[in-house]
Amino acid sequence: MTDAYIIDTVRTPRSIGKMGKGALSVMHPEHLSAAVLAALRDRNNINTAEVDDVIWGVSAGMGLQAGDIGRNAALDAGYDIKAGGVTLNRFCGSSITSTNFAAAMIIAGAHDCAISGGMEMMSYVNWYGMEMHKLGIGGGGMGTKNPRLQARHPQSNQGVCADAIAAMEGITREDLEALGVESQRRAAVALAEGRFAKSTIVVKDDEGNVILDHEEYPRPDTTAEGLAQLKPAFEMFLDMPSAEGQKTYRQLINQVYPDVDIKPIHHVGISSGVVDGAGAILLASKEYADKNGWKPRGRIVAMAETGDCPTLMLNAPGPAALKVLAKAGLTKDDIDVWEVNEAFAVVVEKMIRDLGLDRAKVNPNGGSIALGHPIAGTGAILIGTALDELERTGGRYGLITMCAAGGMAPAIIIERV
Repeated sequence: MTDAYIIDTVRTPRSIGKMGKGALSVMHPEHLSAAVLAALRDRNNINTAEVDDVIWGVSAGMGLQAGDIGRNAALDAGYDIKAGGVTLNRFCGSSITSTNFAAAMIIAGAHDCAISGGMEMMSYVNWYGMEMHKLGIGGGGMGTKNPRLQARHPQSNQGVCADAIAAMEGITREDLEALGVESQRRAAVALAEGRFAKSTIVVKDDEGNVILDHEEYPRPDTTAEGLAQLKPAFEMFLDMPSAEGQKTYRQLINQVYPDVDIKPIHHVGISSGVVDGAGAILLASKEYADKNGWKPRGRIVAMAETGDCPTLMLNAPGPAALKVLAKAGLTKDDIDVWEVNEAFAVVVEKMIRDLGLDRAKVNPNGGSIALGHPIAGTGAILIGTALDELERTGGRYGLITMCAAGGMAPAIIIERV
């Protein structure tokens, strides 16, 4: 058994996830993934023939995002053909899981050097889904269309789940909007102070022209008064059939929780931004790092994956955090930085309340409400964000977790070296 170390992390800026509007929407998903892989190689002088595997996360495996992007992106980036590549899917949690898998292989002694990460082109995914819908073909995505499984474990629309959880927990729209405003404020400070600069790359085309060199999504002028004027985004889904001839999304939740009265409250200002983006992490054993003259930045302390109620779908981050803390032999007070993905404001608000967390330590540089959520790419981005923050502040431990469709959450604890 050996330790797995983080050598470096990189990520793209995030662009608006709308075809023709976001800067990254002109790219092929494999090219976007290749951009961060190439940056990792160039920054660390990686001998790519010795990379045991590129373990890559992609959530919506459809159209151009289908197939083994981990392998193809490595080839696109100019990696040696000896570098393997594999692609996995745990929905939003994909690139935390890819990092856990890569670290586990190093800890077990099976790998010396591995790269984890993930990517999502939400601009393409949404466009492709609409095109398939026009043809009467299911475009894939989260949840299940399996009526047998829906009868046993009904899975609803995620936004409807967020509203249901808020109703069940007595969390108000005003509570969530306060979190949304704070996410924007913290992100604005972080961007102004260059806190993301160490890990963020400039994305260029083959001629060297800049495609994107800044975050497109943040709205630093967001106010509580402005958010109060926004209409709930998921009200339209409440009484919409989940599939032809199937129950509505409200009925799916009430099938398991008959007493919950769902009030639509989540809107664009307190939900994660739809964006394109990618992130990657270079991991190695201490022996391999020493051999290559690399100075590790972080150590993987513990990893966990857990499941929770698939009907409410979004409540697993708290249990995952407790599970990984127990594995590490740590308490919540040992954690200096918490990165909890802001898929919906209620996810973070509930976890803060349930675990009694210090709000100042949770998403100190803002989260996906302000910066956007490139689904399978977000986990790797958050790991890098946590490591950068530990280095900036001199903290020791960071815990990263996020909800995933199907009622799951991966978690990881890293230690600054």
